[in-house]
Amino acid sequence: MGNNNSKWLYLAILSLIWGSSFILIKKGLVGMTDYQLGSARIVLTSIFLFSVGFKSLKQVQKHHWKWIAISGFISSFFPPFLFAMAQNEIDSAVASILNSIVPLNTVIVGATLFGILSTRKQIAGVFIGLVGTFLLIIVGADFNPDQNYWYSLLIITATIGYALNVNIIKKYLSDISALAVTTGNFLFVFFPALVILYFTGFFETIFSSAEMQLSFFYVAILSLFGTAIAKVIFNKLVQIASPVFASSVTYTMPIVAVLWGVIDGESFSIWQLVAAGVILFGVYLGNKRKQNR
Repeated sequence: MGNNNSKWLYLAILSLIWGSSFILIKKGLVGMTDYQLGSARIVLTSIFLFSVGFKSLKQVQKHHWKWIAISGFISSFFPPFLFAMAQNEIDSAVASILNSIVPLNTVIVGATLFGILSTRKQIAGVFIGLVGTFLLIIVGADFNPDQNYWYSLLIITATIGYALNVNIIKKYLSDISALAVTTGNFLFVFFPALVILYFTGFFETIFSSAEMQLSFFYVAILSLFGTAIAKVIFNKLVQIASPVFASSVTYTMPIVAVLWGVIDGESFSIWQLVAAGVILFGVYLGNKRKQNR
């Protein structure tokens, strides 16, 4: 399968997996605190990755390690905590919608810090996707007027980290496998997360609370699919496609997340469907290239 077909397949898989991650976080927070969820997610993901990807670290050269460490903290350490904290106050679907500003940040960071240029159509796709995102936010606010949108700043902070990570992988880590990058990321964040998990009192209560055990089950699913497997796929996508196309997965994730919200009893309207169509059109434009390229 050629890179052009592969990248669309990866985009579809990531949309399904990451779009489902927000409802899993919501279920995980029923019996766990935000710090417990964030740190447990990192620890479990690390264990999964070390079991299958440790040998891949042989590919990593000395000059890679600095960027792998930075990539690990900005994309794999802080975001799990930031999203868990935010979803204590806002819906899972709203969190996924706010996450859609990653492509805009990717363009800005890529142009200002990494010298990675985007075409006019790609930039137009980013802004059209954002219009769809804002429509979803407005409609969601009508259904949930009591949500504390100040917590959206935590998600916005996480999206800046994701945007930096996309450009770092594209510029400095494209010559090693996606599995090596991802495993290396968690090599740096595993021990800090384990320390945090210990001090949350997780190990003292997990065996005596059935509610916490169920939440931990959801976090385990999230860690295996939403973090470990998905991050390997995403890093591969960054390597074979443009940074903007790779980060456009955050446009399609809200569609899956909203559908999960409907299943979970959240409201859904025709205007949200219209906004979803606008988002997909933005993804299409974001992938358009000049024919002479």
